[in-house]
Amino acid sequence: MPYYYGWFDPTYFLVIIGAVICMIASARVNSTYNKYSRYRSMSGMTGAQAAERILRSAGIYDVTVRHVSGRLTDHYDPRNKTLNLSDSVYGSASVAAVGVAAHECGHAIQHQKNYAPLTIRGAIVPVANFGSMLAWPLIILGLIFGSGGFLVNLGILFFSFAVLFQLVTLPVEFNASRRAVNILGETGILGQEELGCTKKVLKAAALTYVASAAAAILQLLRLILLFGGRNNRD
Repeated sequence: MPYYYGWFDPTYFLVIIGAVICMIASARVNSTYNKYSRYRSMSGMTGAQAAERILRSAGIYDVTVRHVSGRLTDHYDPRNKTLNLSDSVYGSASVAAVGVAAHECGHAIQHQKNYAPLTIRGAIVPVANFGSMLAWPLIILGLIFGSGGFLVNLGILFFSFAVLFQLVTLPVEFNASRRAVNILGETGILGQEELGCTKKVLKAAALTYVASAAAAILQLLRLILLFGGRNNRD
């Protein structure tokens, strides 16, 4: 059985650390975006206009730029080739909005060029969703009914698929940001000083993915410490 100090589970500190890391990263991206959303780009192009120009300059004509509700809910959907820009990006001409729009265009370009990590991430999505959904139910069932640790260890394995997805996401996001900065400079949509501001926004956004990956790893470590190898102890 898992070892506790009285009623207190010391491994819960790993969950707390992960939550704190995610909160700090979220606060950082929000404050950075809010700051540079007040800086209007010299070109006057909105996020949607910048996205259209970037896609055309990359020779991409089959991706539709759409407006979606929410704040920073921007994403590229490879299934229907839509580039979805949020309320704070679609119609805004700030350097922050243009940077976020360019980042999503980076994903569209990755898709066009069959960027390997993006392809791998897409293949992992169903397994990761399945694993994150079943991990805890399997662990709980294993604890209730016993089974030589099989269900518990299976649950930990399934959770590891979700962690793998988080790790594969990192190079995908960093590469999209790198593409965004390069293409914004090449097309002249943003000047050099504006690019410096955009880099700060994209760096802050990237840190949220790093934080999510770190939190997932800490949670997996906690599961292993609590339940891993139960069949050797039971």
